[in-house]
Amino acid sequence: MSRITCSGLSFAWPDDTVVFDDLSFTVGPGRTGLVAPNGAGKSTLLKLIAGELKPTDGTVTVDGVLAYLPQTLPLSSDLTVADVLEITPILRALTAIESGDTDEEHFTVVGTDWDIEDRAKAELDRLDLGSVALDRTLGTLSGGQIVSLGLAAQLLKRPDVLLLDEPTNNLDRPARARLQDRLGDWSGCLLLVSHDRALLDRMERIAELDPTELTFFGGDFTAYEAAKQAAREVAAKNLRNAEQDLKREKRELQQARERAARRASVGAKTNTDIPKIVAGMHKRRAEESAGKADDMHKQRLEAARARRDEADRAAREDDTIAITLPNTTVPAGRTVFDGAGLQVRDLFTDLNLSIRGPERIALTGPNGAGKSTLLRLITGDLPPDAGTVSTADGRVAYLSQRLDLLDPAKTVAENLRAFAPELPQDELMHWLARFLFRDRRAHQPVSTLSGGELLRATLVCILCAEPAPHLLLLDEPTNNLDLASVAQLTAALNAYKGAFIAVSHDDRFLKDIGVTRHLELADGVLTEK
Repeated sequence: MSRITCSGLSFAWPDDTVVFDDLSFTVGPGRTGLVAPNGAGKSTLLKLIAGELKPTDGTVTVDGVLAYLPQTLPLSSDLTVADVLEITPILRALTAIESGDTDEEHFTVVGTDWDIEDRAKAELDRLDLGSVALDRTLGTLSGGQIVSLGLAAQLLKRPDVLLLDEPTNNLDRPARARLQDRLGDWSGCLLLVSHDRALLDRMERIAELDPTELTFFGGDFTAYEAAKQAAREVAAKNLRNAEQDLKREKRELQQARERAARRASVGAKTNTDIPKIVAGMHKRRAEESAGKADDMHKQRLEAARARRDEADRAAREDDTIAITLPNTTVPAGRTVFDGAGLQVRDLFTDLNLSIRGPERIALTGPNGAGKSTLLRLITGDLPPDAGTVSTADGRVAYLSQRLDLLDPAKTVAENLRAFAPELPQDELMHWLARFLFRDRRAHQPVSTLSGGELLRATLVCILCAEPAPHLLLLDEPTNNLDLASVAQLTAALNAYKGAFIAVSHDDRFLKDIGVTRHLELADGVLTEK
């Protein structure tokens, strides 16, 4: 049986930063999607399973032939396709044998792979690389083609256990669809790290990772989201109940103290005719009784407070952005951009594009078609070789793939101050809190932020800038974001009232942000879909 077994797995980096502590699980046959926030250790776990890292403690056992596709492929541009497929020595041995060389070493190299060239070409064809020759160098291939080639290399090993780390990064929509189809009938053990929700919806189970546990959810990612939403609703209900319990315990403690004070006052007035020694005895008993009652109520109050704090932590596990952005409103029908007869090198000629009102536009097309170039034309960063461009009054904001808009040496608050110099300090801190930068987090240097935090910091600076943007351009905004960050980006864009163009291959994301117009750029032509 193809299987991955980790027992008591622990791992820490050389600086003693703990990633996993006593993690135990088994992943058997079938397709499993591995999810967790960025920085939780998903890629590290795959490297431990693949043997590229050694655990601090515990064991990793893989039953069957293992293949592993990392997130980045450190490949030299002068390598050939056959080199990446790791079949160059076999092809050379086959050529030597066909030429009459009967050296035993050639037969040893070939082994049972007499049909390796046919199998390689068939695998390449499944991933739409059938036209790519085995002697072609990587320097002539696109980033998406190299990723697909890396996958073909792993599948060619006929693995029982397959590890894939973000395999759809840099893939356009057709390539993503081919990858989904190729993995759809996978019968071995697949462990997949991905933020691609369409691909995760092809999984048979979802595994949620934290430092000490891997929790499995049956079904695809949509079923996983439903289960998590149900858990959030339960957590919110538990928090409300815990807060009510805490209020009740506070009220009962106060009422008990007031009753004890009244009894002491009444006792002092009615005990004036009894001996002092007897009155003192009654007083001590009353004080002891009141003290016991007070201690009991205090214990119940502390227990209620502890339940409230625990419920609060559970309810806050999934922070969401909830905002309104009325200053970004664009009147319906207002033209915010108009380009006519646009030409840039040989990417496109005579391209026309008008953007009106609060349109929500998805821009798709194959890699290398010029989508990012078109965005740079709209921002004015790149003048066209021919054609005319006009932009309405109002700011155009650009969210690039690199998220390099902010000053890394300044804090989040200082960056927002630079974008909105007239914003009152209390409003500035309010906006930072709405984007989940509360208290000391608002004063973190940008250079120390994680990918998701950097996205939120960039969003708050763009959307709360003065003047507010009326046209927003987003270039592959969900690349390399964890699922929580994608949800936060979606919430921010749904609050935005202006026009935007989003370049993305993530169909689920485009649906969630309410795209109203679809454009495709291919072969130099921009068409409505």
